[in-house]
Amino acid sequence: MAEQIQLDPVLLRTFQTVAARRSFTQAAQVLGLAQPTVSQHVRRLEEMVGRQLLNRDTRRVELTDNGEAMAGFARQILSAHDEAVAYFTGSAMAGRLRFGVADELAMTELPGVLREFRRHNPQLNLELTVTQSGTLMRRLEANHLDLVFVNQAADAGRGYRVRRDRLAWAGLPTVQVPRDQPVPLVTYQAPSWSRDVAIQALQAAGRTWRVTCNTREINGVLAAVRAGLGVCVLAKGRIPGDLRQITADLPPLPEVQMSLIDNPRSNKDQVRALMMAVRNIEVTPLGG
Repeated sequence: MAEQIQLDPVLLRTFQTVAARRSFTQAAQVLGLAQPTVSQHVRRLEEMVGRQLLNRDTRRVELTDNGEAMAGFARQILSAHDEAVAYFTGSAMAGRLRFGVADELAMTELPGVLREFRRHNPQLNLELTVTQSGTLMRRLEANHLDLVFVNQAADAGRGYRVRRDRLAWAGLPTVQVPRDQPVPLVTYQAPSWSRDVAIQALQAAGRTWRVTCNTREINGVLAAVRAGLGVCVLAKGRIPGDLRQITADLPPLPEVQMSLIDNPRSNKDQVRALMMAVRNIEVTPLGG
């Protein structure tokens, strides 16, 4: 029977760091180890598996095919190892965290961020509410939510900015909005900040409008626009690839800020941890 291999997490972490940095010197600095110790760890791991994992010379470090495979295994093993240590040492947070997200923001990279957050905090019960920003703000103020991720005016002065973008009119490439006709408007049901912004901009420009679709969800907005029912208001960076920004004959729109707003009555450590995870979200086009 073949000898069983025992993969030491210490050696795997050293190898993973060398593989990521492509440098023994930089890996030693990151890990706080002497460079000979880093070399020894990699050599011991190679001896354990009986394969060469790295090609190295005086100028560069490259992964072999076996090294590429080991790097993938190391990520999985160390992730499970760290999760288990956090769980059983009590360093993982426990309790309940009520998080509210504006529906169009929930269609960004947020699901992946939340999945990683839950994986690292398995004892924390994360309750997610997805709806319009105005509804989320009312629930936050009523102490029904601990943290919300919402759209608001760029100069609102509340919360922590994640990203800033400019609102834009969006519609099918073939859509026309002649000045002598009412603007066909696809929008959220009132009360809605983006709805108010759209109507105020049209009023200021002396344009008439008619609401061709009222909906509570971003999927409803996109479906109506894709059906040719009219134009909607979206952050410029979130306009899907099959729609386009409409600029002709429509007034300019203000900037929008994607913000995290916390409940001062909630657990500060839990809220802060989730905020740190979410603040790396990018502005991405909505699903096509």
